[in-house]
Amino acid sequence: MTWRVLALPPLPEEALRGLLGPLGDRVAVSVPERRDREALLAAVAEAEIVVGDWSGGLCLDAEVVRAAPRLSFVQQPSVGVDGHDLGALAAAGVPLANTAGVNAIAVAEWCFAAALALSRRLPDADAAVRAGRWPQLDLGPSELYGSRVGIAGFGPIGEACARMFAGHGCEVSYWTRTPRDAPYAYRGLDELVAGSQVLVVVLPLTAETRGLIDPSRMPAGSLLVNAARGPVVDTAALLAALDSGHLGGAALDVFDTEPLPPDHPVRESPRVLLSPHVAGVTPQSTGRLIRCVLDNLQAAMDGRPVVNVVNGVDPVVARRHRKGRS
Repeated sequence: MTWRVLALPPLPEEALRGLLGPLGDRVAVSVPERRDREALLAAVAEAEIVVGDWSGGLCLDAEVVRAAPRLSFVQQPSVGVDGHDLGALAAAGVPLANTAGVNAIAVAEWCFAAALALSRRLPDADAAVRAGRWPQLDLGPSELYGSRVGIAGFGPIGEACARMFAGHGCEVSYWTRTPRDAPYAYRGLDELVAGSQVLVVVLPLTAETRGLIDPSRMPAGSLLVNAARGPVVDTAALLAALDSGHLGGAALDVFDTEPLPPDHPVRESPRVLLSPHVAGVTPQSTGRLIRCVLDNLQAAMDGRPVVNVVNGVDPVVARRHRKGRS
């Protein structure tokens, strides 16, 4: 039987149909008429499966879930699921799955490269030489090797970060809500923040993690690398720590508002390495993401457990009809 799939990623309809093409005639793919809330509410009414919007522009909040009586499964094509109402989906018996792990290597490489660039002052050196200067004695670069590196968050990305930094001779410790059986030191969050010369943030954004990281509590001259979500780090504290010189530098792939507004003060800070939320975007990670999405959709339609369910619902998808579950 054909399943009605509503695709929300910000891509042309032809591209979305091509990506879901391997599922053949088992799916009837549709997209909203426009990328706005009214069109989403209309389009979701007949949807049985939703492939989410990685940009966060179209989210499934409680009202959207109520407007989708046949919704049986949501596959988010990203690790982050912020914007979706996990409780509303769970109450409706709809599993929401993400693509945890597909971009772990890509994000970890970005974090390691960003930390290395900051410690060796590569952006400053590049800018100086382009401006006609030759500041061999003024940049003050430092070796990353041997640094105390703290990793806030220890999912697949955090684990990949730990391996890379440890492989470079760094002293790695980590924090997560539940300590893991890992070959790295576990520290409380306050201790991790206060003791890390390099702090790598790879936490999911939740109500509990919003504003959780306060850069002013980091050691003087330390470096912050944020590849999680912008609001996980206290932005006001970050700007104050940068402006005062307390923080040696920051590398940011994520921001409170994306795209970054033209007048945002972080653009003016010479101590910040900016990146347009692309840490996890590589051809390799994109290929793994597509494969993960297709495999999960196939499993859902076959009655097999889907992977990476994040809202606590049974991973075996039960097809729904207008008057409830069949």
